[in-house]
Parts: sequence; C-alpha cells; structure tokens
Amino acid sequence: MLHKVLKIVAALISLLGIVSLVRIISKGDDAIDAAAQAGDTAIVEPMAWAAYIMLGLVLVFVIVFVLKNLFTNSAGLKNTLIGVGAFVAVLVIAYVLSDNENPIMNDGKYLFKYGDKAATSNEIQMSGAGLVAFYILLALAAITMVFSGVKKIISK
Repeated sequence: MLHKVLKIVAALISLLGIVSLVRIISKGDDAIDAAAQAGDTAIVEPMAWAAYIMLGLVLVFVIVFVLKNLFTNSAGLKNTLIGVGAFVAVLVIAYVLSDNENPIMNDGKYLFKYGDKAATSNEIQMSGAGLVAFYILLALAAITMVFSGVKKIISK
C-alpha cells in the first residue's frame, strides 16, 4: 500500500517537474533573465518547489529508515555512536586548536571580512576549526590507507 502511494506521489511531483521544465524551455533564457531582473520568479518557482518537495521526502525517508535500522540493530547503533563520538572529538580538537584573531594586512584592512564588516572572532575560529578538522581527517585517511596497504603487502 505504502509503495503504491509513494509511486503516485513521485509520479505527480515528476509531472509537476516536467510541466515546469516545458514552461521554462518555452519561455527561453532571455525572458527568464528579464523576469528575474524584474523580481518575477513565477516561471521557475514550480520547478524549484518540485525539487524542494522531492528533497524533503528523500530526507524524511532516509532519516526514518536509518533510525529504524539503528534501533533494531544494537551492534550497528554502538558502531554509529562510536563514529559520531570520534567525529565530534575531532571537531572539538579542531576548534580548540584554531585561532580567532583577524589578521590586519599592510594597508590596515582586515584580512577576513564580509562586505564592509570585519569577520567576528567566532566566525574566524569556526572557519579555522573547519580547516583544521579537514586537515586532521585528511591525515587520518592517509594514515589509514598506508596501514591498509602495508597490511595487505605483509599478509601476502
């Protein structure tokens, strides 16, 4: 029953997307650009809404089935929590290691800014933490690949 309902919903959203695409193609690029410059987005809005609805449905079903699988498989839940905990630990370490100072360039302007305003110390620390976390995860992935390769060579 649920499968039939989902197929019908997917078909209706797909039909909305197809009709929207035909409307967009029939209007042409110049008309759409002119309408967008004037603030009229009615031509592309149905296509965007179809995409939003599909994305929302996919996210809901993924979350529901992942949670269902996690709670029915206790070993999987344990492994997932260990992985999430390790990732949170990497993020905390990266945040602690990152700096929150906004360097000033030679001309007296701040290096990091958004428009006319300088970035706040929290914004700088968060972006630095993202970079440090990326570097930590990159190093862990490289080390894991090297050890995996060495283990394969030794076991042959």
